[in-house]
Amino acid sequence: MKAIAFAPGHISGFFEPVYNDDLAKTGSRGAGININLGAISEVSINNSTNQVFEFYINNKKFDFPVVYLALKNMVGEQPVHVLVKTHLELPLGQGFGMSAASAVSATYALAKIINFSYADAMKASHFAEVQLKTGLGDVIACCFGGIEIRRQPGIPPWGVIEHIPGIYDLILCVIDKKIDTKKILLNPEKIKNVVKYGRVCSRKLLESPTVENLFSVSKFFTKKTNLASELVIQAIEAASEFGMASMCMLGNSIFAIGQTDKLCEKLKSFGKVFTCTIDKYGARIVNE
Repeated sequence: MKAIAFAPGHISGFFEPVYNDDLAKTGSRGAGININLGAISEVSINNSTNQVFEFYINNKKFDFPVVYLALKNMVGEQPVHVLVKTHLELPLGQGFGMSAASAVSATYALAKIINFSYADAMKASHFAEVQLKTGLGDVIACCFGGIEIRRQPGIPPWGVIEHIPGIYDLILCVIDKKIDTKKILLNPEKIKNVVKYGRVCSRKLLESPTVENLFSVSKFFTKKTNLASELVIQAIEAASEFGMASMCMLGNSIFAIGQTDKLCEKLKSFGKVFTCTIDKYGARIVNE
């Protein structure tokens, strides 16, 4: 038995981590954009004498703890052989929410096969992400799609999301080597700043929930938290000639909006450029 699901990539412009003893209430406040480049996972499950998980990313065998834990949360100790083949349209570790998209696409496909709800799939992925500190709000965001403001942390009914309407073309630029999200989330000095300015940015965006303001407060957050390298700051400034840009949290990459062709041309000298658009639907089964 097999199923295929897609989950969009998710870019966080800013975030405020919120921890709770209950993982369902742990997550982040903040805002971001779900994009039409993401993860497509084909999952097949068969009976087995013992429990086996196999993962392939873009046709290469891969050890993927967050996807393993998410699926394990669903199958428990059942003796099954689970095979996951994931195609990633963007690089891991660059603030594009690819680990969350991988977990969500895999759990949605598995849920379809074993008749679990998509809420169960979201919960399994969220718990895995939070436990392994690969992210805090990407799972809930990519399940719902669109341009989102995460008003309250966690998954429903605790996690609350609002949407900013609109469809836009976005330019992404990968500038330097990947960032280990866990290292930042476990650094008390860095997190103190992130919490402080994440809270300020949430308040500023809710006062005027527009895409322009999302970029504006995200840029403010990038500068105040000192998370961006000199090169990332240079790329953001270069992009401002033809639009608005900010750092993808947490990656050595930026996202921009404005004059698409000119932005692509301008950012090519900084690194690899991708163009995409908003994904307004969120995670879904694609083989029906």
